[in-house]
This record gives sequence, structure tokens and C-alpha cells, in this order.
Amino acid sequence: MLKIENLHVEIDGNEIVKGLDLEVGKGEIHAIMGPNGSGKSTLANVLMGHPRYEITDGSITFEGEDVLELEPDERAKMGMFLAFQYPSEVPGVSVANFLRTAVNSVREEELSPMEMYRLLQEKMRVMQMDVKFAERYLNEGFSGGEKKRNEILQMLMLDPKLAIMDETDSGLDIDALQIVAKGVNELRGPEFSAVIITHYQRILRYIEPDRVHVMLDGRLVTSGGKELADQLEEKGYDWVRQEFGAGTQS
Repeated sequence: MLKIENLHVEIDGNEIVKGLDLEVGKGEIHAIMGPNGSGKSTLANVLMGHPRYEITDGSITFEGEDVLELEPDERAKMGMFLAFQYPSEVPGVSVANFLRTAVNSVREEELSPMEMYRLLQEKMRVMQMDVKFAERYLNEGFSGGEKKRNEILQMLMLDPKLAIMDETDSGLDIDALQIVAKGVNELRGPEFSAVIITHYQRILRYIEPDRVHVMLDGRLVTSGGKELADQLEEKGYDWVRQEFGAGTQS
């Protein structure tokens, strides 16, 4: 589904990602864990084509196709989706209008208003959201948890092949975390893959990863199963620095 080889990324002349390799197969959930400043959010933004970042070396392929020259909307049409750590507020644009535009932009045939309404109602029930949310301006006045639910609602509506979740769990209480996880698990299947970027192990109690990677200083320094997340919870990132260093991968 996703293959990253020897990726090097700079911003304002500073190298943030320093030779990263990652493969995510179809139907796989991968978690990338690491402390602040390790390059996790940079990786998420680069995957979706943020223009601020300069890729100086390496490649990113999605379903075998090189995506480095593609615009973010082109990547979205291929089936890539990014859930933001800090979703933006868009005054004057309702949630329903935003979702209708987003969904129809990635489909070959537009949904009728009735089909769109039924789909929105169905997905809002999954996310335990009041239908009145659809009438509100996008994220304006929403709590942190409501914004994150809205991100996952958008993901359910778009039904992507690959979801990149950039610290979607940050700032969530237990109830909101479980609902966000439910949305991800709703899509889980042989044609859906996800990269979950997080500081903490707690979201992985609700979304079981196939693979866990640890990122330090712009590289993935070690990988393992779900037990690696448990070790990090117990020992912290200093253990990883001492055990593996920032310049090796195993």
C-alpha cells in the first residue's frame, strides 16, 4: 500500500527526516511512536504533499505509484487521507457542505443530495454525533474532542485506502478516545491501511496495531509488535535512546 525509501526531508534548511524507510501492506495498521521533535508530524505532512517541506532524497510510492510530484488533492483522490493534529476552523462553511464537497471531489460520480444525507446520518451515528453538528460551521466553537470526532467522521465519509493519523488522540478524554478508535476500527479490513502517529500507548489499547515503530531524530530506530508499545509505556523513550541510539535501525 505504502512504501517509503531513504526519505530525507528539510524545512528552512534544517533536515528533519534523515533516511527513513517504511512499508505498510494492505490491511495493516502501523503505529509510529516517538517524543516531540522526532519528525513524526513532518512525515505525516510530507506524505500528503505539504508544500512547505523539501524532499531532498528518497521516494514515496502509494499502491506502486510515485506520489512525490502529486498535489494533495491528487493524493486524496488516489485514496490517501490525513487526520490533522490541530484541525482548522472554517467559519461560514457548514460541516455538511464541507463533507459534501470533499466526498464528491474524490468520487467518479457525485452522490445525490438524498444519498449524501443518508451517508452522513449513518456515519454520524457511528461517531455518536448529534445530527445538528452538520449545520454548524466547520470546527468553529468545537471542543478538542469534537474536532477530532469530526476528523474521523470525514474519514468515514471519504472511505480512504490509507489513513495517516497525526496525533489524533492528543487531548482526548477516555470517552472521546474510544469513539475515535471506533471510527478507525469501522474501516478496518483487507483494503484499508493506517499509519497512527502518537506519543502514547493508550490509543493502541483500542486500535490494535500490526506493527509498532519508534522514531527518533528523523529515523525509525526500532520496530516490533504491540508489545513494543507496552515497553515504551513502562520504560519511556530514554530506554530506546540507550538501547538503540538514534542512528540505527533494527
